[in-house]
Amino acid sequence: MSGVRWAEQGREQAARWLCEGGWPPPEDVVVVDDELTADTALRLVREGSSLLWRGDFQNARQLLDALGRRVRRGAKTPKGDPRAVFHAYRDARTREASLLGRLLVPLDAGNAVPLRRAPDVRQAVGRVYEPGEPSVIPLRELLGILGAEQWRERGIEVPAVGGRIHPHYGVFAPTRQEYVDLVAQAPLPSKDVAFDIGTGTGVLAAVLARRGVGRVVATDADPRALACAQENVERLGLDVEIVRADLFPRGRAGVAVCNPPWLPGKAASGLDHAVYDPGGRMLHGYLDRLRAHLLPGGEGWLVLSDLAEHLGLRTREELLARFDRAGLRVEDRLDARPVHPRAADTGDPLHAARAAEVTSLWRLAPT
Repeated sequence: MSGVRWAEQGREQAARWLCEGGWPPPEDVVVVDDELTADTALRLVREGSSLLWRGDFQNARQLLDALGRRVRRGAKTPKGDPRAVFHAYRDARTREASLLGRLLVPLDAGNAVPLRRAPDVRQAVGRVYEPGEPSVIPLRELLGILGAEQWRERGIEVPAVGGRIHPHYGVFAPTRQEYVDLVAQAPLPSKDVAFDIGTGTGVLAAVLARRGVGRVVATDADPRALACAQENVERLGLDVEIVRADLFPRGRAGVAVCNPPWLPGKAASGLDHAVYDPGGRMLHGYLDRLRAHLLPGGEGWLVLSDLAEHLGLRTREELLARFDRAGLRVEDRLDARPVHPRAADTGDPLHAARAAEVTSLWRLAPT
């Protein structure tokens, strides 16, 4: 881990810098407390300063909320071309993350927050960062870790698996379940062997096991996802092989499911990797290698939203041409409309695209 340095009470201070978002350690750190106003805080972060909080923890949370309102109030999203709207929206979100990420809180060597009215964060932070030395972390990230810990403890009810899925921090949670239901409903070409490519929480592997597939192999390249998937299938009492692999495991399957990130684009944070697929790497890799990993009569199930098409980031013609280049034909397609609240949020700059979105399960077979 890299370090952050600052001056406090006439002495040079140093601590470990914790930031999953990939932001470098701040160079200009100002020590602040409860006397700081939101307007002054906004001016300081816009000037490039980071604010190390020494006041009441709950007041820091309120300040972060106030900063967020002020930052979003000044953001403007153009209307018209969906692609331009999307890129302006992403730029605004990145700018907001950069500014709000400059409100920092300390952690002691045991990962506790040494501030008044601070919650006990040691277990949650310890799942992400090993304790051992004093640290500084963006408050926004710390709150994200605490929120993820609640998801992990509580779990998400998924009827298709007959139980709850418990996502870990940094692993995409199946809060939208239309894609899960599609995998639960599609006719299985075989119940011998199934692959779940990029398993994440393991939810789709669990669906396949619940459907009676004799051998289910789930892969992922992220150690956190592998641990999360392993914990979930064990909790559900399912026999699923969890394998670390870049896309496909060894061998062939009667069905190979893949739910890649739905939008081509650069990921700006850890969780963004579940949404953005730079250069379409995962999508293209899955399609190009699929034929070599299917048993005779087998199918590839590509679960993909058409949101990228509505945003002007990819066309349907480009997707179909990609199938052709990979030597695949479309056997069938199952569609589902989104039911999540953002699809009905008319205040969302991307509302038009989200309202028109359809999630599809493409049943692909070798030509």
